[in-house]
Amino acid sequence: MINYVLIKHIHITAAALSILLFSIRVGLELSHNTNWRKGPLRWVPHLNDTLLLSAAVGLVILGSWNPGTSHWLTVKLFLVFGYIVAGVFALRPNLSKKTRVTACALALLQVIAIFYLAVHKPSL
Repeated sequence: MINYVLIKHIHITAAALSILLFSIRVGLELSHNTNWRKGPLRWVPHLNDTLLLSAAVGLVILGSWNPGTSHWLTVKLFLVFGYIVAGVFALRPNLSKKTRVTACALALLQVIAIFYLAVHKPSL
């Protein structure tokens, strides 16, 4: 059981860091400070998200959850995919500021829904 708790804490920490790094990058992008694209902020989020995904897979295995029967997990996976797509649009420099702000808001709304599902695991 110690492995589950450790992996859960890694997952939670990586998720919080992922949201923080996304918010920082969007903030810098919207303030026209694109120097982040030349430094560690370009690749650190990908490294962190790899850790986040790895921990998620570990939790699914240790928790014996199946997306086919744990419907909250299925919805969560779709929301994660939506968060990624919205995040790509939020960080795309060739789109209008209005579009990027809307994409950022949509991404963060999906994060709230993901958090809700992770905490409550409702039967859907």
